[in-house]
Amino acid sequence: MPVYMVERDLPGIEMEQLAAAQKAAIETSNQFTADGKPVRYIRTTFVPGEAHCMCLFEAGNPELVKEVNEKAQIPFTRVVEALDLTPQ
Repeated sequence: MPVYMVERDLPGIEMEQLAAAQKAAIETSNQFTADGKPVRYIRTTFVPGEAHCMCLFEAGNPELVKEVNEKAQIPFTRVVEALDLTPQ
């Protein structure tokens, strides 16, 4: 399945809020999968100095990733296809 990167600008976000957003992304992805629309949350990278966040999801298409983030009520700037280069 393709991997998609969700970019977010989150000025002023506290770590507790970031953790809650991550939890919501995971739970919503799991719910979509249970409903027959497979989406897997992979990970988040946060750049505190820029309040910029990049989250990786695996899904059949970018629309599913957008739907997950909208349902979880997590703001995002864009969703783009990405390569998750994990060392072997």
